[in-house]
Amino acid sequence: MVSSFDIIKSLLRTEKSTVSYEPQNKYLFLVAKYANKIQIKQAVEEIYKVKVKDVNINISSGKIKRVRHQAGRTPDLKKAIVTLREGQKIEVA
Repeated sequence: MVSSFDIIKSLLRTEKSTVSYEPQNKYLFLVAKYANKIQIKQAVEEIYKVKVKDVNINISSGKIKRVRHQAGRTPDLKKAIVTLREGQKIEVA
């Protein structure tokens, strides 16, 4: 069985997530590539002890980057925008 900590990798604290999402009671998470919306919802509720209203997923593919003579690739990322119910909040230190 997969742990909640395997599904939720980290809480992303970017300028966009702080300024745009948090006033709307939304939080941005970096999640595992295999995780679906139901697993993400259960993991956030278990880890942070909050009630989740909605989960939206964004998959961004990696880009090809060149360093000297070698071509490399940045990793693919899967992000989840989690909307919490009214009165719920995640305490961020």
